[in-house]
Amino acid sequence: MNGKIYLIPTTLGESPIENVIPKYVVDIINKTNHYIVENVKTARRYLIKAGIKTKIDDLTFYELNKHSSSEQYVSYLNPIKENLNIGIISEAGTPGVADPGADIVAIAHEMNIPVIPLVGPSSILLSVMASGLNGQSFAFVGYLPINKSERIKKIRDLERRSQIENQTQLFIETPYRNNHLLEDLLTSCHPETMLCIASEITLDTEFIKTKMIKEWKSKIPDLNKKPTIFLIKKN
Repeated sequence: MNGKIYLIPTTLGESPIENVIPKYVVDIINKTNHYIVENVKTARRYLIKAGIKTKIDDLTFYELNKHSSSEQYVSYLNPIKENLNIGIISEAGTPGVADPGADIVAIAHEMNIPVIPLVGPSSILLSVMASGLNGQSFAFVGYLPINKSERIKKIRDLERRSQIENQTQLFIETPYRNNHLLEDLLTSCHPETMLCIASEITLDTEFIKTKMIKEWKSKIPDLNKKPTIFLIKKN
């Protein structure tokens, strides 16, 4: 088998392709006709925006979702047996990092299929870079609990861990619940805990700021429906 799996990055929003996606990624897209994607509609739209030359209806898409089985995943890799490449595309950013794709990649390793990660925007790394918090040791914990009391407990646990382990803690929320999470952070964390809010990264409306909890309270940003990642570190 000479086919490869390419982990294809996408934009984090409606930013211009040329601003965040290297040209060689577009070159690989134009050599790939089979895609495993999180959402077919948005994947097709992204490929068109990226400038794929193949007619979009001539491409083959396999969809990743919570109902897919490992047997289906294995079948998605059949083009590899014909020496064809497969691209994996998530909704935003990089596949396998806070997005689906890891299960497919694990199966690929078991089958000795080469896996090639391509350079593109990752909100996790970009937010750590811009936060001024500890970039030597950090942990991304994904979504916090929806239940308010459980969420507050988790926030306090992460704050404590950030101090004990000298480790930056990163997490996200569904955009329409961002303001609720921010409210809980401001009421639950120690006044001098550092909080970085990184919102709409790479877009024209990008907002990245790090301040102490007590400083955020004087001017609280509206994060409703804005893709945002939160970082905390207690000294």
